[in-house]
Amino acid sequence: MRLADGYAVVDVIGDKELLFSEHYACPYCGFSVGELEPRMFSFNSPFGACPTCDGLGTKLEVDIDTVIPDMSLSLNDGAIIPWKPISSQYYPKMLAAACKEFAIDMDTPLEDLPKEQLDIILNGSNGKEFYFEYKNDFGMTRETNIPFEGIIPNVERRYRETSSDFTREQMAQYMTDLPCPSCKGYRLKEEALAVKINKTHLGDVSNFSIIEALNFFDEVTLSEKETQIAKPILKEVKQRLGFLKNVGLDYLTLSRAAGTLSGGEAQRIRLATQIGSRLTGVLYILDEPSIGLHQRDNDRLIHTLKSMRDIGNTLIVVEHDEDTMLAADYLIDIGPGAGEHGGEVVAAGTPEEVRNNKNSITGAYLSGKKFIPIPSERRKGSGNKLEVIGAKANNLKNVSATFPLGTFTCVTGVSGSGKSSLVNEVLRKALSRHLNRAHAKPGEHKEIKGMENLEKIIDIDQSPIGRTPRSNPATYTGVFDDIRDLFASTNEAKIRGYKKGRFSFNVKGGRCEACKGDGIIKIEMHFLPDVYVPCEICHGKRYNSETLDIRFKGKNIAEVLNMTVEEGLDFFKNLPRISRKLQTIVDVGLGYIRLGQPATTLSGGEAQRVKLASELHKRSNGKSFYILDEPTTGLHADDIARLLKVLQRLVDENGDTVLVIEHNLDVIKQADHVIDLGPEGGDGGGQIIAKGTPEQVAKVAKSYTGKYLKPILTRDKARMKEKIASKAD
Repeated sequence: MRLADGYAVVDVIGDKELLFSEHYACPYCGFSVGELEPRMFSFNSPFGACPTCDGLGTKLEVDIDTVIPDMSLSLNDGAIIPWKPISSQYYPKMLAAACKEFAIDMDTPLEDLPKEQLDIILNGSNGKEFYFEYKNDFGMTRETNIPFEGIIPNVERRYRETSSDFTREQMAQYMTDLPCPSCKGYRLKEEALAVKINKTHLGDVSNFSIIEALNFFDEVTLSEKETQIAKPILKEVKQRLGFLKNVGLDYLTLSRAAGTLSGGEAQRIRLATQIGSRLTGVLYILDEPSIGLHQRDNDRLIHTLKSMRDIGNTLIVVEHDEDTMLAADYLIDIGPGAGEHGGEVVAAGTPEEVRNNKNSITGAYLSGKKFIPIPSERRKGSGNKLEVIGAKANNLKNVSATFPLGTFTCVTGVSGSGKSSLVNEVLRKALSRHLNRAHAKPGEHKEIKGMENLEKIIDIDQSPIGRTPRSNPATYTGVFDDIRDLFASTNEAKIRGYKKGRFSFNVKGGRCEACKGDGIIKIEMHFLPDVYVPCEICHGKRYNSETLDIRFKGKNIAEVLNMTVEEGLDFFKNLPRISRKLQTIVDVGLGYIRLGQPATTLSGGEAQRVKLASELHKRSNGKSFYILDEPTTGLHADDIARLLKVLQRLVDENGDTVLVIEHNLDVIKQADHVIDLGPEGGDGGGQIIAKGTPEQVAKVAKSYTGKYLKPILTRDKARMKEKIASKAD
């Protein structure tokens, strides 16, 4: 073998020759694999990562559908979005000169242009030059002969070569992640993908959901020798997958990017790793682990938490979920209200003891003394409807769904069943593109009918209302403009010639120039986090002394911004224009926040309710479509009651449509129409299992939502009868 470089040929008499090799290589084509070692199967290692995409599995490519969203438009109609004249006429003029040279009619819709001409527009002139004369804003003229670059190469070049973050952000809007052509999205070298167990390589296993991976490792067939080697490894793999299943994450794929996980999912993955460690005598602190969980999955989570307790650990859980509270050994209820009205231990003891505590709002909801009622009747809607036909985004299986307009509609289903795919990926993006001319590309679907009945789509999510401390509830809701108008109309302000702008901390004139209106000074600490200290000149008030001399009812502008919304409502009660806007903030349960509280200090739930408040005081013609994704996240039952009143107001007063993705049964029972997806998560979901009123969904045996909704409807109808009877007495 040494003499023949590790190759040997055996000539079998009367049969074909057999070729043997001592290398990990194909003796015919020469494809070789190095010695198998763990790093070869890691996309984070240069030994295993695909060299084309560096182990990312995707390549950023120009998405022609976002560059030219409407092929029925001509070049003169602005068909090419990235080259629309905003600040410079360079690209429109270059396009016009190129079209003149290559005889392309700029008034013909792109879909009607000959294939060769469309190819020139998209991919360039293949080196063929044209004469281009351009006069810039400063009067300088440039004449040159250049090849036409084409829109696709132009966007790619500007994205990769620019030193401007703004330009890169703009170009990124027209690009999308596509699977790497070399590894087909598996992220590994072809040598690693050539190694298979049961005809399955590691890339395939990575794309399995946790439940599919469990089934694969349960059914894997190995020889006696291989079984002996793999036994401890398989045991560990199956255990860890089992932990993930038990915390309600069986629908996640193993290759799911960490950045796409919700906060609740990420927390439960960390919980699963702790279960796997089997530590005892540990104190675990969990902050709302039930976020984003269906009631079915929540039962599994509670069982997991109890098993961690039973092996000798202590768990402190911050939670609003009723089932989790009732499963606890000891409850501590903080209150009685929020913000300045809270901060006290209202009740402490077993769930039964807290239930019987008259001072506890939580106890009142646990005992049923307080509850969110079921509506006496369900709305039928305006008669118009929105229809999504043939949705296939992610795990959706050719789903067609109808959303009646002028109603409060809930989309439900177990975690990973396809709710966000249907509402956010398909419906929201399609409506945003149609109504708001957004660039976002909707998920795969055939068509959406009924969009002509809408004028506005409003996505009220839990993202911050501002990225800097300069943004606050007063500026976001628009009430600060009215307050500045009020201060500018005082006699003292008129005498001094102060206009509305004098009372803004964002512009020169009235603000403190030492801190530029921030009220704080940033001190950069090398190798340590930056430190913020109050401004020594204005002492955190943000304005200069001349501006603070102007008072209304004894208060200056800084003192007004430091008021809570409730205090502001009382202070401005005789000014309807201001009090109306402040009342909407109180209505969504945020009376405790300060008017000038920096946006960065608001929680996701608070930010979402500030957005709702700003919508409440706007006039509407009934053609607005609101989308909220799990708005009850982080909310107490009492806050949910307030939130539901506000959502019902949007439908009742304006005739608008509210669409909510939700697991909370108190929200679902108040809906006019429910669309339940399932039956399972991941590949086991993506179908509509039930639709109709909550009562109709509760009758569907295959629906997990219906199973948990049925006893809630029965319980609360009995509570309502008791309440009516007690009032009659």
